[in-house]
Order: sequence, then structure tokens, then C-alpha cells
Amino acid sequence: MIEPAVPVTGGGLNRVRLDIAYDGTGFAGWASQPGLRTVQGVLGDALSLVLRSPVMLTVAGRTDAGVHATGQVAHADLPPDLALTPVAPTGSSALLAPPGSSAPVDLGGLVRRLARLLPPDVRVLAIRSVPPEFDARFGALRRHYVYRVADQPWGVQPLRRFDTLAWPRPLDEGAMNDAARRLLGEHDFIAFCRRREGASTVRRLQELAWRREPDGVLSAQVSADAFCHNMVRSLVGALLAVGDGRRPAGWPATLLASDRRSSEVTVAPAHGLTLIGVDYPPDDQLAARTALTRAFRAR
Repeated sequence: MIEPAVPVTGGGLNRVRLDIAYDGTGFAGWASQPGLRTVQGVLGDALSLVLRSPVMLTVAGRTDAGVHATGQVAHADLPPDLALTPVAPTGSSALLAPPGSSAPVDLGGLVRRLARLLPPDVRVLAIRSVPPEFDARFGALRRHYVYRVADQPWGVQPLRRFDTLAWPRPLDEGAMNDAARRLLGEHDFIAFCRRREGASTVRRLQELAWRREPDGVLSAQVSADAFCHNMVRSLVGALLAVGDGRRPAGWPATLLASDRRSSEVTVAPAHGLTLIGVDYPPDDQLAARTALTRAFRAR
């Protein structure tokens, strides 16, 4: 789980990658907000306590209130006086030497220490050192989400009620996939997004497909280079309207011509959505990917 760290020289920062999972039910989203319980706030506080130094987290995707994650990624820069050094001879873990301490702390035990400290609805699954060029947000090639919908007459299995939406009408996955295929590619998705000042709504939608799982639940697999605010849930909301017969299959694609958010699209509830993975390029392509993403978002 923990890769050997690279010693820091010349006063540089130690950059580490964290792989994170959480049940979003009890959180007001990822991003820290005054007076609210957030994933970033809870996790940042725990890391700062364990490392005895403030830790700032940069995340791959800032999930909304109620959205879950099994494959979230973040990075943090540890100060230079918390020097990482590899363990000899196996290199199976790393050491963290706190300021003023002659006895280093085993970084390999940090995941276990966080598991004891964190509440049960959030977990750090892995920590490893990464090159300084690694950027969890701008270095990502694509994000992967899944949205689960149960259209069975009896609703949702009790053990899946927090990550699956119960839909009151039967859904036609063939019609939903027909509509979804027309949305693939690079478009301005402003009709499906909440605009943020200075942020582009142009995105490259790489996958949007529904399948019927063995338990009868419909799951939407959704992948893109990035998503603007509410984009996945709005796409799902539009496709649900197609699936239950309220809209024709061609309707969602007609909204791509809009220059503003569409009032006709209902945003699907947050609890059906889970971030399941983030892809990154090889280490030698990280800097170029970050520069390309920043330029693309500025368009």
C-alpha cells in the first residue's frame, strides 16, 4: 500500500498521494465549509493531528453533499522538516521524522493510525509518495462515476439504500443508451451544469452507458476528462426522463445547443452517485498533462 518515499533535498516539499473512500451521507460535500462537516475538513484535521503539522489537501473531484466515493484521490505537500526517507533494505515502507524528534515515525503505519482516528464513514485506503509534478486535480486524465437506480416495484435492497436511487416507474435501458450515445464527445455542457465564475463548461464525455446489473439495478457508467458542477446528476436526470417515457431519446442532445443551464432538466438525487476512480498519466507526462488541463479549462 505504501511505496518507498524519495528523500527530499534542498528544502523541497514532500508530495504524497492519498486514495480515499467515503460514505457521503453524513457530509456536506468534499470542500471545507465553516460550521459544516465535510470530507476535507474531517480528513485534514485527522492528518494534521497525526503529523503534528497543518496539511492541505488538493482533490481530484470535489463531490457534492451526499455523493459517495470509493476511488477518490488527493495530494498533500508535507513540509520539508517532515523528511521522508526510504527504509533499508526492503523499501517496503517509509519513515516520517517529525520536527525535533530523533525517532522517526513509520509512514507505513499511517493508514492504520488514520483508521483508528477517523470516523467510520471515511477511510484513507493508501498513501504513497509521488513526484512534485503530480497534481490530483489538474493532472487527471479522466474521472469515473457510477449512478445506481432501482426500478423494481419493491424499491431498493435495504443494505443499498444509501447508494441507490429508488425510481417509481419501469425504465427502458435501451432508450436511455440511445439518448446517452448522442451526448458523447466534446461539448459545452452548460445546459447540464451549474456555472461557476471563470470556469469553463466545455467537457469531453468519454463514456455514458447504462447496464442492468445481476441484482436488477440499473447502473450508469460515466467517464470524462472532468465534470462541471452537477453535470453527472443532471445527465442522469435527463436520461431518467427518457427511460420512463416522458421524453424522446433525442431530447437530451438538443440541450447541447443551449447557452444557459436548462430549467427542463431535473438534477438526480446525490445519494445514487459514487466516484469510483481517477486515471493519471505516467510520471514523465504529469507536468505536460497539468499544463494542458489548465489551458483547456481557461477556454
